Amino acid sequence: MITLYDYELSGNCYKLRLFMSILGLEYRKQNVEFFPGQEHKGDAFLALNPLGQLPVLDDDGFVLRDAQAILGYLASRYDATRSWYPTDDPKRLAEVNMWLAFADAITGTASAARLHDLLRYALDADKARAGAHALFRVLDEQLWFSEREHAGWICSGERPTVADIACFPYVALSDEGGIPLIDYPALRRWTDRVRRMPGFIVMSGIFAASAPAP
Repeated sequence: MITLYDYELSGNCYKLRLFMSILGLEYRKQNVEFFPGQEHKGDAFLALNPLGQLPVLDDDGFVLRDAQAILGYLASRYDATRSWYPTDDPKRLAEVNMWLAFADAITGTASAARLHDLLRYALDADKARAGAHALFRVLDEQLWFSEREHAGWICSGERPTVADIACFPYVALSDEGGIPLIDYPALRRWTDRVRRMPGFIVMSGIFAASAPAP
């Protein structure tokens, strides 16, 4: 049985809940009080992840940290189509990995601004917001070209990959960090496509698509 060490308001935890829902995987959640209790910094959790970060996944004794790494693992092990993490296509796999690293950068900026505004963490919110806007401009341009050359997903090809799942949460939650998406039309259209995926689930601050696709 898969166990996800989870915090409901974490975008990085949510992306794993979302992906496992899309794959139809059964798992159990072990809730970790990130705020205000900071249970992720306690000895019991540090024995699982010495970095003191969420999420952590335990798949029958195989323990893995880092949301992007876990996405790759889940796709490699449980997606028989090999479309979410295309290990049989070196070029496309490299492209996916490149955007997984980009998702980490989104976490370091948009998520940091959200932590400041939502949970009052002592972070430089203005710097985080500026960094997020720089990243969102890059991603908006990538998606604009993808809409014309492919299917409108982050990576080339006709189907979404774990790169879309990795980048989605903190883009969708960016308003909670004072980062509006008004200037990023391709980014807004992409978030709507993600919301329409079969198996999509919501979290606090992220809602389902409200109307049929045009």
